[in-house]
Amino acid sequence: MRRHLYQSNLSIARGLWRLNSLQTSQLNILCQEFDFFVSLGDLTLIDAKWYETHAGLIRLATRKHCFGILARPVEAFCSAESSFWVFKATVFKSSRCKGFDGYGDACPANVSETVRGAEMRDAETRAVNRALRKAYGIGVCSVEEGGSAATNEPKPGPVLVRSHCPAAPSSPIRNKLLELIRRHQLDAKLVKTYAEDFCGIGDLRSADREGVARFVENLANWATKDRAGLVAHLEQYGQSKGA
Repeated sequence: MRRHLYQSNLSIARGLWRLNSLQTSQLNILCQEFDFFVSLGDLTLIDAKWYETHAGLIRLATRKHCFGILARPVEAFCSAESSFWVFKATVFKSSRCKGFDGYGDACPANVSETVRGAEMRDAETRAVNRALRKAYGIGVCSVEEGGSAATNEPKPGPVLVRSHCPAAPSSPIRNKLLELIRRHQLDAKLVKTYAEDFCGIGDLRSADREGVARFVENLANWATKDRAGLVAHLEQYGQSKGA
């Protein structure tokens, strides 16, 4: 089963990135140990290094039957006026677990332009990611912990919501997504369903901007390099979801 997962991940990853032997070996280890799915955005390759994502870590916690996650701000180090936030998250793997702690901080200086103005949520995400990595023994850093150094998405504009749109990201990202769907003749409903799982949420309208931007970038790379493979994946994915 895990061998099949690795082969599937490797096929998709090669369609998105140019991999060397070290990266394929690392991918194999991540698949064997944590059952990550490249197709769902659990992993991404940035500057030749693998990063797991918040969505991937949350799905891992679900598979491991995580008992609970507690996240709260460390008020002594927070300043709403300067948009500086520090969160502490504790992951409880079972009802008897004493907890694994993780801290995350975010401010305008260490977040990407994509999430500028949402530093509080970003600090919480980083804290949760770090606590989950400690709980499940993951040494690879998450992309959200990397901050501005790990992302290169353009700064988004105001959020637009359309009931007929497959997503509700900011205007530049939404336009890029619609253009991808038109250019590559993709099924908008299947793209929406796939995007919701990729971002790790039930309703795409509540997705954070960084997650949607990462999904659009992933979709663009895949559609450009292997449209037939993407279409086949969306159709198979839709069947498994009953979409």
